[in-house]
Amino acid sequence: MTRILIPSGALGLGYDQTALDRGIAAKPDLIAIDGGSTDSGPSYLGRGVSKYTRASTKTEWAGLIRAAQSAGCPLVIGTAGTCGTDSTVDWLVDITREILAEEGMTATIATLKSEQTTVGDITPLPGAPDVTADEIAACTHIVALAGAEQIQAALNTGADIIIAGRTTDTAIIAALPLQNGDDAGAAWHGAKIGECGALCATNPQSGVILVDFDAEGFTVTPLADGAHATPHTVSAHMLYENSDPFILHEPGGHLDVTAASYTALDETRVRVEGAKWVPASSYAVKLEGARVMGYQTIIMATIRDAHYVANVQKWCDDIAVKHSLKVADRLGDVAHTTELRIIGGSATLGDLENRQTTPHEVGVMGIVTAEDQDTARAIAMLLNPYLLHHPLTKTEEVPTFAFPFSPAETDRGPAYGFVLHHVMELDDPMQAFRLEVLS
Repeated sequence: MTRILIPSGALGLGYDQTALDRGIAAKPDLIAIDGGSTDSGPSYLGRGVSKYTRASTKTEWAGLIRAAQSAGCPLVIGTAGTCGTDSTVDWLVDITREILAEEGMTATIATLKSEQTTVGDITPLPGAPDVTADEIAACTHIVALAGAEQIQAALNTGADIIIAGRTTDTAIIAALPLQNGDDAGAAWHGAKIGECGALCATNPQSGVILVDFDAEGFTVTPLADGAHATPHTVSAHMLYENSDPFILHEPGGHLDVTAASYTALDETRVRVEGAKWVPASSYAVKLEGARVMGYQTIIMATIRDAHYVANVQKWCDDIAVKHSLKVADRLGDVAHTTELRIIGGSATLGDLENRQTTPHEVGVMGIVTAEDQDTARAIAMLLNPYLLHHPLTKTEEVPTFAFPFSPAETDRGPAYGFVLHHVMELDDPMQAFRLEVLS
């Protein structure tokens, strides 16, 4: 049997200390925590930085280092620093060394770096954008998603703390059970269920869970007061960030949970068996890359006038036409895009919005993207008078709306976009990764 303690869905989200102490007392074989994902968009990968503050990260990471030393087991983090670039791995190494020095502790650190300077032949995944060689070359950072094999290589160094670059969310959990000979289907299935900590339980913000793996299946145990795993909460997590509730693709194969069974052992624990691991004929890893798509300036107005709220889309459409003409007249043929998003209306789904209601107020946010910041700001400034005073018709009195900020325009700087949603085949799992043991 292999016992994995998962403190939280990600370092930076916090964890229940009492529940963590229970996990330590249960003598886990490994403590695993995710460091991030693409959830918060391409900017973090594009810039190679964490979305969480250094101070907050240090506080939580120090608690986990103490927990691992108390439990006498390795501590593993994947996708360090939100995006898993070399720079964020180094950032967390620096924090780790600072913690060890302040706590008077010693530990061997291993790093697994995932960043790519070049890419070979790549295959697009479904929905991947068309990408050119120039667009790939323009990426500020490209990372490959490590799987269980690369984490196993890091564990085999005997390091106390493993800080990995970009990994799949499941790899850091599945690696040790697979290495110990536990059922492969259970290893990957339990890793998927446990990847976000207590999101598979009834008290999701508590964070801490134990997953026990063996030759037939796995058992999920949430550890916080009031947290209960049920067959529903556990099985439902297969749909989290996954388009297929039965199939999950990983480096080297895919997980099939079609025949899985979920049984409540008591009010807290759930037992799962029956998942299958299907090896692939070749070994491939997913690539993620981001590049600067332009520079942005945003401007926002808020509207409470019932007449304008009820006709806000018509108002925005008219502004878009008039603003476009003014940009061409004043600035010439400059490459740019201007979006008007209705906050409180269709800002999230746009044309896909299917709820037609009239709120009492809306915000209209203009997002201008251009090839440089000065141009983006100039275009946003041309939008300013429309958002402040534009009437619906020529015969209406000139209205006045509200800007929440002065100046109304805010420069966002470079705007990043994802470029790669592709896989790259490897002759050897370690071919695209670099493992180093630090003194």
